[in-house]
Amino acid sequence: MQSKKTWFITGASKGFGLSLVTQLLDAGQNVAATSRNLPGLVDAVGIAGDNFLPIEVDLANEDSVGCALHQTKKAFGRIDVVINNAGYGIGGSIEELTDKETRDSFDINVFGTLNVIRNVMPYMRYQQSGHIINISSIAGIAPATGWSVYAATKFSVIGLSEVLAADVKEFGINVTVVAPGAFRTSFLTPESILIAKNQIEDYKAVRAINERYLKMDGQQAGDPEKAAAAIIDVANEENPPMYLLLGGDSYDRAMSQLDKLEKEFRFNEELSRSMAYSA
Repeated sequence: MQSKKTWFITGASKGFGLSLVTQLLDAGQNVAATSRNLPGLVDAVGIAGDNFLPIEVDLANEDSVGCALHQTKKAFGRIDVVINNAGYGIGGSIEELTDKETRDSFDINVFGTLNVIRNVMPYMRYQQSGHIINISSIAGIAPATGWSVYAATKFSVIGLSEVLAADVKEFGINVTVVAPGAFRTSFLTPESILIAKNQIEDYKAVRAINERYLKMDGQQAGDPEKAAAAIIDVANEENPPMYLLLGGDSYDRAMSQLDKLEKEFRFNEELSRSMAYSA
């Protein structure tokens, strides 16, 4: 671990967030951690001290997010690393998922991330330094049947991260987007995933895939402690990567998608290049 930094982590009461918080506190770092449930967060972390600031936050509410970042700056004097980790899974076809289910997912997975970025940027611009780490998913690179809206939110996180990186480079701020595969967290439990309530019998493939994924709970190959350590290492690099694929499954799916996209793009190259006005 390099010099002491201040870390702001969302979705910190479980999964990657909790692993990140506990490892950072063990290393003596300043950590502001957020959750919708403050008592649950404090109990889960189980560590008290002047370098730990637990905060109850509604990520969909910009005022709540802004207040949390203000508390962090007031407590520690600066904000060096933001990890946008909060989010949840949502399964089902587009037709099955209601407008509310879809919008609620975007509110947390996408707009919550945007709210944090929008409100932390003034501090980081003033410092002329910082690192924003957005947790996406391999589903945002290589989506799978049955997870349409989830993939859409994670595609969004990747897209906004790429442009954000270009926009803030002149301020000395780094951006990394993390695309994990399957890790043994609480992601597949009812508290972290929503399956469409309006299920349509015709979508047999979607049902089969959703059920297969849910049965993987507790059997995922990925170790969340290793993932948290990798994210911390990247945050301490002088020139951190834009993309961080975590898990052998994530790497394999990403490379397969890369091959697929190259073939798809090249297939109609002649047509693509023929759109200019004729001379």
